[in-house]
Amino acid sequence: MKYGICPLSMVPIRLDASDASEMISQLLFGEVFIILEEKKNWTRIQCALDKYEGWIGSKQLKIIGAREFKRFQTDCSYCLDLVQGAMANNHYVPITLGCSLPGYDGMNFELGGQKFTYSGQVITPSEAQISSERLIKIARKYLYAPYLWGGRSPFGIDCSGFVQVVYKLLGIPMKRDAYQQATLGKTVKSIRKAKEGDLAYFHNEKGKIIHVGIIMQDKKIIHASGQVRIDKINKRGILNLDTNKYTHELRCIKRILPED
Repeated sequence: MKYGICPLSMVPIRLDASDASEMISQLLFGEVFIILEEKKNWTRIQCALDKYEGWIGSKQLKIIGAREFKRFQTDCSYCLDLVQGAMANNHYVPITLGCSLPGYDGMNFELGGQKFTYSGQVITPSEAQISSERLIKIARKYLYAPYLWGGRSPFGIDCSGFVQVVYKLLGIPMKRDAYQQATLGKTVKSIRKAKEGDLAYFHNEKGKIIHVGIIMQDKKIIHASGQVRIDKINKRGILNLDTNKYTHELRCIKRILPED
């Protein structure tokens, strides 16, 4: 079995092996994956974080060994700056919020045989205290990030990608799509019993879960809809504060964070 790591700020994951194919997700710098298949110019991968599968350009990866693959899933820190440069010998790589720094020692890390120095803000899940306050503080960093189908960065993100990366920064793995995420956690019976940090899921007219957001205090929700934004939430759904209209119908609420 072969393994790889993302050496660029972000790399599109496509449905099919073509530049014209739909982008279904993104790899962020430092994220690792299993290589499933290789053909001309394209590599099919399975992401270590969520088992999501798709195609990336073969020029946009670095091969790593099985030992590195296993180690980097836990031995890493995450970037907390909107964007910051990681310095190699003669160039910078822009590192965005949510990217992984494998084997980071507080100043240095190595990726694909290349050494980097990094002096930006980081969070190390193994050392961080998990709390709803910290979760919301991280989520707020994405405010006004534009909506992008398949996106996972502050320069373009979708609703489930937003939730996934925010939870990832606290060391909590989440599945990729909203309907998959809705299978996780403990069900909260009503909006009145919801707590800050809980996840609210919303469905379409066919009953399919299509949207997710993070519940905040004061009956508010932060979610990616057009952009990452804060709106009101009640038992009916999301009330857009700009238009004063309901945009999403509430399906269920799940609690992922550990109970106090």
